[in-house]
Amino acid sequence: MSGLSFSYPYLLWLLIIVPFLVFYTIWKDKSRYAHIKYSDFNQISNMSKTWRIRLRFLPDFLRILAIAILIIAIARPHFSFSRNNKDVMGIDIVLAMDVSPSMLAEDFSPNRLEGAKKVAKDFILNRTNDEIGLVVFSGEAFTQCPPTVDHGVLVDLLSKTNCGDLQDGTAIGDGLAVSVNRIKDSKAKSKVIILLTDGVNNSGQIDPLSAATFAKQFGIRVYTIGIGTRGKAIYPYRTPFGIQRQQVDVEIDEDLLKNIAKETGGTYFRSTKNSSLEEIFKEIDSMEKSIINVSSYQQNNDIGDSLSLIVVLILILDCVLRYGILRIKY
Repeated sequence: MSGLSFSYPYLLWLLIIVPFLVFYTIWKDKSRYAHIKYSDFNQISNMSKTWRIRLRFLPDFLRILAIAILIIAIARPHFSFSRNNKDVMGIDIVLAMDVSPSMLAEDFSPNRLEGAKKVAKDFILNRTNDEIGLVVFSGEAFTQCPPTVDHGVLVDLLSKTNCGDLQDGTAIGDGLAVSVNRIKDSKAKSKVIILLTDGVNNSGQIDPLSAATFAKQFGIRVYTIGIGTRGKAIYPYRTPFGIQRQQVDVEIDEDLLKNIAKETGGTYFRSTKNSSLEEIFKEIDSMEKSIINVSSYQQNNDIGDSLSLIVVLILILDCVLRYGILRIKY
């Protein structure tokens, strides 16, 4: 049992009127009777008070009690009972995303980078029990977000990822190496890297296949995705006269990406449009499912209605006493 809590606890401040009602009731009782001066009480000192006199405060106190209980009732008190036995064996995932200028090509809608970000966001939000991180790379690699279960922060950082923030080029080896370094010491059941690129390794300090061997040593699977249409794609570029567009050749080192995936026990995918990229992420999602054993129980018992019924019963008793049994005729 988690204990007593209230849906509207601020309403309990109304209970401050209860002591004022008590003082008012006592003051009113003293002012209800006439006062006379009498020289000697010896003749009546042995007279006992009737039970009606002794219980004259009862109806007023019952009404005050009803008000107090009603205030508590409208604050909606409830008891919470819960039991939760959860054994989650999660998967650590790092999304290594190419942010080189070529990712602005418009063979995806609105471009490769924005299309990839949208699909990656849906993938992240679907993996509620896994730690997921983000590494971005072009001519160099950078950890945009270390693996975390705070997917709201991760999605926010993903949305702020842009081309041109890093040195120009495509350093696939560096991006993979930084990703491996982020999860190599993880205690998770499985460790996965999803590497997405649209180019050929042409810069960086680390050979991609050496990085793949590094990943294999730590039991990390690498899923590689080549993103880009086949043939030519429209690429926007700046000129003194504004944004111009031209057709450029799409060059993806598929052999390298296939070898990286094969070396680490992963899979290579080729995406030529938004819909195929969505299907690829769905397939990876189905291939890398966490094993979760959950036994949970939670029950909230609202006692506000029961208290309201008690208030009605108290007011009925108040009326019976006030206007019947304890009624005093003056």
